[in-house]
This record gives sequence, structure tokens and C-alpha cells, in this order.
Amino acid sequence: MRTSIATVCLSGGLVQKMYAAAEAGFDAIEIFEPDLIAAPQSPEEIRALASRLGLTLDLYQPFRDAEGVDEAAFGDVLHRAEAKFRLMQRLGMDLMLVCSNVGTATVDDDEVSAGQLRRLSDLAATYGIRLAYEALAWGRFVDDYRRSWRIVELADHPNVGICLDSFHILSRGHDPKQIEDIPAEKIFFLQLADAPALSMDVLSWSRHHRLFPGEGSFDLPAFLGHVLRAGYDGPLSLEVFNDTFRQTDPVRTARQAQRSLRWLADRTAELLGEEAGPLPRLPEVTAPEAFDFVEIKAADTSGVEVLLEQLGFDFGGRHRSKQVRLWTWGSARVVCNDVPSASPEPHIAAVGFDVADSDPAAERAARLMAPPVHRRTYAGEQALRAFTSPDGTEVFLSHAEDWIGEFDGGVSRPDGNAARIDHVNLVQPWHSFDEAVLFYTSVLSLTPQPTQEVAGPAGLVRSQVMSSPAGGVRLPLNLLPNGQQGQAQHFALACRDIIEVVAAARERGLRPLKVPGNYYDDLVARFGLADDLVATLRDLDLLYDRDADGEYLHCYTETVGEVFFELVERRDRYDGYGAGNAPVRLVSQAG
Repeated sequence: MRTSIATVCLSGGLVQKMYAAAEAGFDAIEIFEPDLIAAPQSPEEIRALASRLGLTLDLYQPFRDAEGVDEAAFGDVLHRAEAKFRLMQRLGMDLMLVCSNVGTATVDDDEVSAGQLRRLSDLAATYGIRLAYEALAWGRFVDDYRRSWRIVELADHPNVGICLDSFHILSRGHDPKQIEDIPAEKIFFLQLADAPALSMDVLSWSRHHRLFPGEGSFDLPAFLGHVLRAGYDGPLSLEVFNDTFRQTDPVRTARQAQRSLRWLADRTAELLGEEAGPLPRLPEVTAPEAFDFVEIKAADTSGVEVLLEQLGFDFGGRHRSKQVRLWTWGSARVVCNDVPSASPEPHIAAVGFDVADSDPAAERAARLMAPPVHRRTYAGEQALRAFTSPDGTEVFLSHAEDWIGEFDGGVSRPDGNAARIDHVNLVQPWHSFDEAVLFYTSVLSLTPQPTQEVAGPAGLVRSQVMSSPAGGVRLPLNLLPNGQQGQAQHFALACRDIIEVVAAARERGLRPLKVPGNYYDDLVARFGLADDLVATLRDLDLLYDRDADGEYLHCYTETVGEVFFELVERRDRYDGYGAGNAPVRLVSQAG
């Protein structure tokens, strides 16, 4: 499988983009014309650099406003095109992208467009160049790949074929199945992009909100399956216009892009089965079955340990060789790690996931270029597989029985309300939210749930939950409004009887986050709860939610450093997170 990326996907100058693409393992690039125009290097220097980096220059793009024009205007098209053909010869390139006309088209006639493409191809052939005709989703007359293919058929020229772009096809809701009817030799190029489901004009959607495969809502494995069934054997190329990617480190973005193609190839190969041909597969892994532990790190974690004891955790012992202490409550395990050089504020530094087999999971992570984590391990200690997620949180593949014996001096008390980790909520930096969705989808086989937006005191908080099929792992990812940072991260502990748990915790000194009285007045109006239940909720600062499947009672602790805890009780089949209560929590924390 050959992979390619358009230079428009990356930030920086053309040379910087080329180095990033090569470092990420791409075989080729598409040269976006504005990148070349702004480059101080000559076409010959760009060509030589590509050769040194092991990159081929597969597509020059875009050539606009080429067809559907009157004869006088077409003379200018030929003049412009010949200058570009000479430039492409200097670059050593032989394929140009020709977009359907969006601005100067005045003739809505397939025969006219085909005739003009034929004449343009005659000129291109004298320079050894082929043309890949693409239907833009906002083309004035040609906005459907099926019509662009009809025009290519009418042109009937060996040097003109079609370019298929997943965004232009799927954003318009066009059925990609008819791609399979296009002869393989006439599919000159393939461009791939994902996108979130948005209701807006397609041009703005395209220019600002495209994503890499696996980060949006398009069914790209099915789309690619149609293209491969048609017999296409060219590169899988990414063309993603995105405001975030144009501002972030190009090396990191290129790795993210390469990860997306490896994920897409694997998913498509699974879909096609024996038809997949040379598509590479990733090691097959199942999603984690549960959380193994959460690690909190700081120069001093004593404030967190006080909170853990108030909640009902037992001291699980000290690590035999590290400044690390374990706290346990039922199957919930929290590791407190004192590191003098660490941030003085306690924060979630790592999450352990209980996986069926760590070896293929670790190999899959490596194939997807997840940065490995190396921790010092002494004789007799378990070497845990780990890698770093996009926000810097370390991800461990582990089983407690493999490492818990390294902690000495712990105590354990029977507790009928023994807790488990219900979900871990991680705040994402503004530039890595979509990357995190792809990361947890591709590396850990978690499934992204629909995005939600929650109103907070400073604007809308974007939230997307990554979960395992059985619900043993729930990982909400949050993005703060306007790129703000500072919201603490937290994880939730599920118990059987939250009223009993919170009452006992308060006796041990716990002070839950204060809930305003107005909330309980509104609760009565919304749900018609019994007076005695509302009084109990009010006394314990508990929040409440209900849907058709069940009820959800929960409360929050005060924040220590950058961490707070949530206690939850899920009744019946309630599967949400009390999203309607989030504004109350956010305002209370902000105050």
C-alpha cells in the first residue's frame, strides 16, 4: 500500500512539510500549488529533495476553471495550462488535478466540457502529462462524480481520467457504489478525508473542518472498499483542509495522518475479506475489558491521599523501589506517585487498561506509531507495556495481578459498597482533540460515541465518549471553549448505594462540591421526585438524572490540584453521564 499526503494538510513551508511527510513514512506527496509558489527553492531543488527523502511527487494541484467556458475563455485556459505543464516537467511530475469549474463556467453542456478536456489533454500529452478530473462538491455545473465520469468518458482520451475525493462525494450524500463501474485504468487518483457531521454550506465545511480518516462521521472503509473493488491500485492520499492542522507541528500531524491511513487500511481489509488484496492488517485486539488503575502524579500527592481515605479507599501499600503508594477500593485502584521534578499540582498522569493480551495490543500500538513509554524496572518487577496518548497521558496495558505484589504493607477491609472505576474524564488540548479520538479508536479499539456540547460558564464544552462494547471502559474526552485550559480532570467511581457511601464519607470529613438550592427546586419541577428523596439529595449535595432506561445519582469532590473525583450510582440500564447537570458542576467549580 502506497501512502501519500497533500502538502495542504501540514503547517510550515514546503520543505518542512516534505521532511515531515518522509519522517512519518509517507511514500509520496501531492504538491499544493500555493506551497510551491511561496517556496524559495526552485522546482529542480524540490525535485532533488524529494528524491533524497524517498518521496515521489504524485499530483500537482489544483488547476481550476478549465472547462464549461466559452471559446474565448478557453484560449486563456490553454495558455495557463501550458505554463503549468512546463513547471511540472521541471518538477518531474506527470499528473495534474483538474477541478470542475466553480467560478467561470457559463456552458452547462457535457459535450462542451468533454471537448475542452480532450483538447487540454492533447496539449498535456505533448508534455507527457495526464489529467485527473475531479467533481468539486460546490462545482457550478459538475458537482457529482458520476457526471464527471460521464464527461471523462465523452472526452475519450488516454491522458484524462477521474480523481475521486471522499469528501466531495460523501458530503453531498452521493452513493459511492457506482464507483465500482468505473474502469480501474481511468481512476487516476484517490483523495481521502473524513469530516464531522455538520449542517453548513459545503464549501466552508470543506475548507475548515475536514479530518483524517477515523476522526469524523464518514464511512470511509466502505468508500475505500468501492474504490478497491473497481481495481484502483494507486496511492491512498490524504487531502485535508483543517484550521487546526495548519497551526500545529507538521511532524506530529504527519504521524497522525499516517496512523489514520493504517487504521483505514485495516478496517477496509476486514470489510473486504479475501478481496482486500495487499492491504496491510494490524494485529487484531479487543477493546479493554476494564480500567486497571489510574495514576496521579505530583511533587506531593498527600492532598489526594487524604481525599481517597475520606472516600473509603484502603491504603494498598508502598512500592518496593519507587516513591509510589497504592490505594484500593473494590476493583478501583489509584496509584499516587511523588516525583520531586513533577508538576506541584496533582494530575492524572497515566491510565491502566485491563486488556486480554498485552502483546498484540502493544504491537498494534507500535504499528500505529504510538510513542512508547520507558520506565525503570528492577529485578522481580513487572515491565508493563505503555505508550503516550496525544494529550501526554501515559496509557498502560496491564493486569493488577501482574504488578500489585510489588506493593507492601497494605490493608484491606470488606465493603459491601466496593467501588469500580466507572469512567475517566480527560481534558484535551485544543489542537489534539480529533487526534485523541483517532488514537483511542485505532490503538485501543474503543468506539467513539456521538459528540455532545455542554454549556459552561465560559462557553460550550465539547465532549465525546470513547467506550468499549460492553461498557467496562468509558473515556470521555473534553475540549474547553475557545481553546481554554485549566479545567481539572477526574475519574468516577461507581458504587451500589451512593447515599450510604456519601453519608459515610462525610463522617470521615469529605465535603462534596456544593450544589445550589435552585438546582433542587428545578429537580422537583423536572422529575416530580418525592419530597423525602429530594431532601436527601439536598442534604448530601447529590445530583440526579433520569432517562427511559434508568436513573443516575452522582456527586463531585472538591478539586485538589488538577484532580477531582466523582461518585456515581447507575440504576437499571442508565448509560449516560448526567450531562444536564454538568453546567451546575462547572459553575460551582468556577466559583
